[in-house]
Amino acid sequence: MLKFYWYPKCGTCRNAKKWLDQQGIAYNEIHIVENPPSKDEIEEFYRTSGLELKKFFNTSGQKYRELGIKDKMKTASESELLDLLASDGMLIKRPIATDGTKVTVGFKEEEFNEIWSKK
Repeated sequence: MLKFYWYPKCGTCRNAKKWLDQQGIAYNEIHIVENPPSKDEIEEFYRTSGLELKKFFNTSGQKYRELGIKDKMKTASESELLDLLASDGMLIKRPIATDGTKVTVGFKEEEFNEIWSKK
């Protein structure tokens, strides 16, 4: 079953959830702040997705700016960046959807159609 990490107050997350519901796709809803993914889970998402690690950061979030992560990214190791992501669900770009073999970060309807639609 699809794991869907989201933040209920996030409009993008609500749009993704609505899309999944309209498609009749079953998912396990996980509040990303109350139950953030572990460092190992984030690393697995990162490896599976093929995306750059920086794509997993919520760059428009207040926490991201407060902690000056943009500057830290230039010198931090992969492990340090994974630790940062695992330290606070608000630092993670959302929603994250995964079935264990595929991962999407954020919500773009075209991407969801391509990856998650039941064909």
